[in-house]
Amino acid sequence: MASNPVFNRFNDDLSKGRVTGAAQPQYGQFSSPEQQQQARYGQQGGYPGFPQQPGQSMPDLEKAYDAPAATGRQAGRMTLDDVVTKTLGLFGVLLVFAAIGWFVGKENQSAGMALWLGGMFVGLALGFVISFKRVISVPLILLYAVCEGLFVGAASGFFNRVYPGVVAEAVLATLCVFAGMFAGWKFGLIRVTERSRKIFGLMAMGYLLFALVNVALVWTGVLDNPFGVGGNGPLGIIISIFAVGLASYSLAVDFDSIQRGVAAQLPEKYSWLMAHGLLVSVVWLYIELLRLFARIQSR
Repeated sequence: MASNPVFNRFNDDLSKGRVTGAAQPQYGQFSSPEQQQQARYGQQGGYPGFPQQPGQSMPDLEKAYDAPAATGRQAGRMTLDDVVTKTLGLFGVLLVFAAIGWFVGKENQSAGMALWLGGMFVGLALGFVISFKRVISVPLILLYAVCEGLFVGAASGFFNRVYPGVVAEAVLATLCVFAGMFAGWKFGLIRVTERSRKIFGLMAMGYLLFALVNVALVWTGVLDNPFGVGGNGPLGIIISIFAVGLASYSLAVDFDSIQRGVAAQLPEKYSWLMAHGLLVSVVWLYIELLRLFARIQSR
C-alpha cells in the first residue's frame, strides 16, 4: 500500500477528541472557599481532603493510599510494550506466509503470480477497510498480515529469480532505513508536525493513485516495460527514490503517532491498530527498495 491512512485517521481523530477511551483532563467544579473547607474537614474519621466513605475503615484507606499506582497495562491502556509485542506478532505472521508465497512461486510460477496479485489487491482492500472501520477488528488485521505475506513472498521470489541477490539488498536496506529513521526522529533530526502530516498525506495518496495506474498500464500491455512509467531509465530511478523517501517519512509519522497514542492513554486495543500501521509502512518501504534495486541491476 502506498500510503498509511491508519495513522492519518488516528491523528485526525485524536486532535479532534474523537478517539474513544482516550484519557481526558478532569476539571473540578467551581465552589466557594467556605464550601471547599467544608468538603475538606466536614467529615470525621477521614484524612484532610479525602473524606472517609461509608464502609471504609482507617486501615482500608491507608492501604489504598500506600498502594502503587496502576500501570498502563493494569489500567487497560495502551503501552509501548503492547505495540512492540503486537508488531512482532504481525511480522511473524507475515514472514510465515511470505515463505509460503516464495516456495509456491518457485514451484509454480502461475500460482505464484496469482498469490502476488491476489495478496496485493486483497491486502489493499483490507487495508482501507481497517483504516476507516470505526471498530478495531483484530481478525481483519491478522488477515491483512496473511495477505501481505503471500504478496511479499511471491513478489520477492520473482524478483530474486530475475535479479539475483536483490531481495537480500532490499531487506538489509529496509532494516537500515528503519533504524536510521527511528534515530533521526528520536533525536529530533526529523520532525513531524501537523503541517508535514497533511503534506505527506496528500503526496502519499497521490503516489498511491499513480502506482495503481502504473500497475494497470503494465498488466494491460499499454506499457511493455515491467517497471512501468520510466522503466529502468533515469526517470524510473527518480520515481523509485521519491517513493522510498515517502515510505521512509511514513515511518517517522508512525513513530510520532505511537508516542502520541501512548501519551493520550488510549485503550489497549489501539495497540493492534498501531502495529498494523507500522506493518503497512515497513512493507511499503521494502517493496519500493526492491523495485529501486531491481531497476538499477537491470541497467
